[in-house]
Amino acid sequence: MVDSHQDQAAGLRMLAGGQAVNVVALTGGKGGVGKTNLAINLGTALRELNREVMILDADLGLANVDVQLGLRARFNLEHVIDGTCRLEDIIVRAASGLKVVPASSGNLTMASLGQVGQVGLINAFSELLEPLDVLLVDTAAGLSESVVTFSEAANRIIVVVVDEPASLTDAYGLIKALSRRQADIQIEVIANMTESHGEGQALFEKLARVTHRFLGINPSYLGSVPYDQYVRRAIQRQAPVIEEFPGSGAARAIKKIAASVDSWSPPINARGGVQFFLERTLASNVQHARESRL
Repeated sequence: MVDSHQDQAAGLRMLAGGQAVNVVALTGGKGGVGKTNLAINLGTALRELNREVMILDADLGLANVDVQLGLRARFNLEHVIDGTCRLEDIIVRAASGLKVVPASSGNLTMASLGQVGQVGLINAFSELLEPLDVLLVDTAAGLSESVVTFSEAANRIIVVVVDEPASLTDAYGLIKALSRRQADIQIEVIANMTESHGEGQALFEKLARVTHRFLGINPSYLGSVPYDQYVRRAIQRQAPVIEEFPGSGAARAIKKIAASVDSWSPPINARGGVQFFLERTLASNVQHARESRL
């Protein structure tokens, strides 16, 4: 199995060179922190900055990015993996031009996708010719193998937290699990649904203190997004808040965060397309296979 993964990685390195892609995973450990909504609005805000952006709905068993955007997806990743269609055939686009790779919902097989399925997914991405500046990976909630794998494959990880003890505990647990597998992990933190900027800063500092003390990791603070009734209204309309209510506090905060993300340099060792994401995912699978043999 390991040799097979290595052969695939070698094949990916032979792909035609192209523009490097910033691969950003949004995760949080706990569900209900607004991660998917942030991914959608961050992607839309980056589109307003004229970036080519794609969201990979990596919540493989309970996907809903397309639903939150009011998009009708006839096919999804399940159909790519079973060979019904190609990855490029399932991509749907929002009015803003934001591209979405939808996954399935209520599918236990996809939710527990093993290494063979992940390799099939990786192979599908290796054939993707869509021009991209940013690939946003919206992971599932919790600490499943797929969450860790997709997070490891990104060159930046955004951890979304809210002011709840369980959110901080789960975020710390996720960072701990990732740090054990990836020494050069880069963690960014967004405090979501805050009452004030000060509350968001305090929430970040609380998490940063424990990650520094016990893990030796110093996350960066991307900012906070205030609790905003317009976010809920936008969700009900199946639209990004930055489009429906651009003057709202949440919209302004997300646009500020998007400007910071836009300033990030693409990975130096990426050779083009989504190759960085692919090779990091393959490397993660190889490492896991080796560990399972020990």
